[in-house]
Amino acid sequence: MVKAKDLLITFINNRWLVFIAAMWIQSCAGIGYLFGSISPVIKSSLNYNQKQVARLGVAKDLGDSVGFLAGSMSEILPLWALLLVGAIQNFVGYGWVWLVVTGKAPVLPLWVMCLLIFIGTNGETYFNTAALVSCVQNFPKSRGPVVGILKGFAGLSGAILTQIYALINSPDKASLIFMVAVGPSMVVIALMFIVRPVGGHRQLRSSDASNFSIIYCVCLILAAYLMGVMLVEDLIDLNQTIVKIFTAILFVLVVVPIGIPIYLTFTSDRRTPEQEALLSEPQHKEPETSHDPNEIIFSEVEEEKPHDVDLLPASERQKRIAQLQSKLAQAAAEGAVRIKRTRGPHRGEDFDLTQALIKADFWLLFCTLLLGSGSGLTVIDNLGQMSESLGYDNTHIFVSMISIWNFLGRVGGGYVSEIVVRDYAYPRPVALAVAQAIMAIGHLFFAMGWPGAMYIGTLLIGLGYGFHWAIIPATASELFGLKKFGALYNFLTLANPAGSLVFNGLIASYIYDSEAEKQAGLHTSSASYLTKLFDTDDALKCSGSICFFLTYMIMSGLCIIACILSLILVRRTKTVYQHLYGKRT
Repeated sequence: MVKAKDLLITFINNRWLVFIAAMWIQSCAGIGYLFGSISPVIKSSLNYNQKQVARLGVAKDLGDSVGFLAGSMSEILPLWALLLVGAIQNFVGYGWVWLVVTGKAPVLPLWVMCLLIFIGTNGETYFNTAALVSCVQNFPKSRGPVVGILKGFAGLSGAILTQIYALINSPDKASLIFMVAVGPSMVVIALMFIVRPVGGHRQLRSSDASNFSIIYCVCLILAAYLMGVMLVEDLIDLNQTIVKIFTAILFVLVVVPIGIPIYLTFTSDRRTPEQEALLSEPQHKEPETSHDPNEIIFSEVEEEKPHDVDLLPASERQKRIAQLQSKLAQAAAEGAVRIKRTRGPHRGEDFDLTQALIKADFWLLFCTLLLGSGSGLTVIDNLGQMSESLGYDNTHIFVSMISIWNFLGRVGGGYVSEIVVRDYAYPRPVALAVAQAIMAIGHLFFAMGWPGAMYIGTLLIGLGYGFHWAIIPATASELFGLKKFGALYNFLTLANPAGSLVFNGLIASYIYDSEAEKQAGLHTSSASYLTKLFDTDDALKCSGSICFFLTYMIMSGLCIIACILSLILVRRTKTVYQHLYGKRT
C-alpha cells in the first residue's frame, strides 16, 4: 500500500504529466478557430447581416488576444484558479450566446452579443497563460519544444473540436455553440489541479530528448491523420459508424502521450550515476535580492570587451572573456575598478512588464511579430475570398490545409529553434528570420496567382505563421525571464490583432473593394467608399489574381522588413545566448 501511494505521488508530481495535461487543455483551447462554423448559426437565428457578424468577429479576435488580465492574474492567483476563471468565462460567454440563439433567453442588443463573444473567447487567454507558464517553468532548458507543441495543439484544436462535433451529428446546428461552451470548460476543470509548476523538481534528464521525440512523432501522425480525415469526410458521405471509428482513433492519438509519465513513474528509481550527473539544480529558488558578482562582472564585460572577440572561435572567445572577467574581478577587489550596478535587470534576467517596455529588444520582438504574424493572419482571414477570386469551388480545403500547416509550423518551429540554441548557442530569432523570408516567398506566390500557387502559398504561409507562435514566447522567456512571463507573453500577443486590424481591415479590404469597383465599372471617391462600407450590406465581387496582387506584394515587403528586424535582434542578443547556452557546447 505504501509503495502504491509513493507511486501515485511520483506520478502526480511528474512534470511530464503536467505537460501532457497542458497539451490536452490546449487541444480544446482554440475556441476562436471555430467562429467560422458558429457565426452562420448566429446570423440565421438572429437575422444579422454580414456587417453585424463582422463585428462579432472583431469581438472574437479581441477576446482571443487581449490577455492583460490573464497575465496580471497569473502573478497573483495560483494557476488552478486562473484556469477556473477561464473556464467560467468560456461557459458564461458562449453558454449565454447559446441561450439567445436557441430562444431560451431574450434577444440582446448587438453590443451585448459582442461582449458575450469577447468574454467567452477571452477564456482562451487564461488557458494559454496557465499552460505556458507552468510548462516553461518545468522545462526551462527545453522552451522551444514545449512552446511549439503547446501552441501547435492550440492551433489544431479547431480541427479536433470539429471532428468531435461530427461525432455528435446533431440536427440542431446551435448544439455546436453548446459544445463549445461546455466541452472545454469541463476538460479544464478536470485538469486544473494538475497543470502547475512542479516544485523542487530537477529539470534535465537524459530521457528528455527521446520523450520529446515520441511527442513529435505523435504530433506528425495526428496532423497527417486529421488532414486525411478532413479530405475523406469532405469528398465522401460517410455513415455515422465510420465517423465514430475516426473519432475514436483521434482520441487514442491524443491520449497516447500519457504513457510517458506512467513509464517514468515506474522507472524513476532506476537511474544510473551517469544519468544523475546530467541532472541540473532545482529551478524553484527564492529570488535573491543582491546580484551575483559573476553576473555583475558579466554585465561589465559586455561593455569592456573588444568587438572582435565575438568573431573568434568559441573556445578562444570563452578563454578571452574568462581572462577579462578575472582581471575585472581582481581590479574590483583591489578597489581600482568599481563594478557598475545598473538599474533594473539585464537581458536574461527576470523583467517585469514596465521594465521590458523600455527595452529596444522587447519592441523589436513586438514589431517583428506584428509584421510577420499580422501578414500571415491577413492570408488566413482572406483565404475564402482569395480562392473564390481564382475560381476554386472548395474553398474550405485551403482553410483546413492552412490549419494543419500552422500546427506543423508551431511544432517544427520549436524543434528547429531548439537545435539552433542548443547545438550552436545561436540566438533563437535567427529561425524566425528564416520563417519570415519563407513567408515573403509565400506572399509572392499568392500575388502572382500562378497555377497551383494557392497550394504552395498555403504551405509556406501556414508554416511561417506557425513558427512565430513557437519562437516568440520562448525568446521572450529567455531574454526577459520567467518570473513575469504571463504578463510579457500576453502583451506580445496584442501584435496579432493590431497587425490584422491594419493589414486586413484597412489595406486588404480597401484594395479588394477598389479592384471590385473597377471590374464593376464604378468610380468612387474615398468619402463615397467609406459611405458604402458602412451603409450598405451589398458586397462587390472581384475576380482574378489582380484582386490581391497589390495586397500580397505589400505583405511580402512587410515580411522582408520583419526578417531584417529579426536579424537585428539576433545581432543584439548573440552574447546573451552564448552566455545562456554556450557553456553546454
